[in-house]
This record gives sequence, structure tokens and C-alpha cells, in this order.
Amino acid sequence: MATFRRFNPDDVHRISKCNLDPLTETYELSFYLQYHAKWPSLFQVCEDANGNIIGYIMGKLESSPEVYKVSEHYLPWHAHITALTVAPEARRLGIGKILTEQLESAADAGNAWFVDLFVRKSNARAIAFYERLGYSVFRVVKDYYGDHATDPFAQSEDAYDMRKPMKRDKKLQHIRENGAIFEVDASDVW
Repeated sequence: MATFRRFNPDDVHRISKCNLDPLTETYELSFYLQYHAKWPSLFQVCEDANGNIIGYIMGKLESSPEVYKVSEHYLPWHAHITALTVAPEARRLGIGKILTEQLESAADAGNAWFVDLFVRKSNARAIAFYERLGYSVFRVVKDYYGDHATDPFAQSEDAYDMRKPMKRDKKLQHIRENGAIFEVDASDVW
């Protein structure tokens, strides 16, 4: 039986099992604690019956700085999934879906226009997972990742910026068809 709850600071030393996946970004301890302090409702964990953390999601609510409001790359108030990962032995049990739905619920409660995330173009499983949950590619961010997950000789990898509209976006103005043909530089992303 799995239990879902908010992340607490003691968990920072217990999530490493989930971070063993080469497609999971790992951050410094202070980064996790900053998310806990600023956006506690958007940082959830899943524990197994033995108290092991077998999945987590961390996100934030934000908009682009006001100075960029006239830019074509300005992002209005939205939620962002910074990390979602499930330990290998707990995959295909619906944990990632539940964690994502919890973050989306918090995004709606925070009156966000949409939820977005970045995923490596080579991560076909994650892309298919997010598409099943209603996310679509909004744009390609060129050279977003400083390494490549599947090609050791490549210097970087592009990311898909994927989005899902929230209840506030009744006119679906923050998603688009054929998002994979729209490319931006990593410097255009805040």
C-alpha cells in the first residue's frame, strides 16, 4: 500500500533511491529545501508500506518577471513541474499519475493558467506518459540540457516544453497545435 503526503525536510536524505534513474535530474540539497519552503503544497512524496520513498514530485507557481511582459516568451501565472520520479520497482502502479494529479489540483487551487514541464526529447516513455495525462508539446527548447541522456558524444539535448491547461484557461489560449515545430533558445526560457 502506498501513502501520499507532503515532503518534509527529513525526506531529503531518503529520495536518493528515486534519483538513481539517469533521466532524473538530481539537485543540491538546498534546492529541494528551497522548494519545500516556498511551495510546500507542490512538493509531494509517495511512501511504500515500509516507509521508503518510492516517488516524488516537486513544482512551483510562478510567472515571468514583469520586465519581460512585452516579450513573446513571457509566461503568465502557471505551475511548473520541476521533477517527477518514481523508483524503478514502483513504476507502472499509477504513482506518477497520482502525484501529477495532486500537483495539478494545487495548480488549480492557485489559479494557474496551465502546468508546464521540460522533458528530454529522447525520453519517449515520459513524453508518452505526459501525453496520456493531457499534456502536449508547446515548443522545443534547443540545447536545454547540458548533456545528452542517450548519446555520450553529444554536448547537449533539446527539451520539449509540455503544457496542460488548467480550469482558468477556458479558451485554451496557452496551448497550441503542432508545438514541436516551434523552437526557442534555452536563453528564452525563464
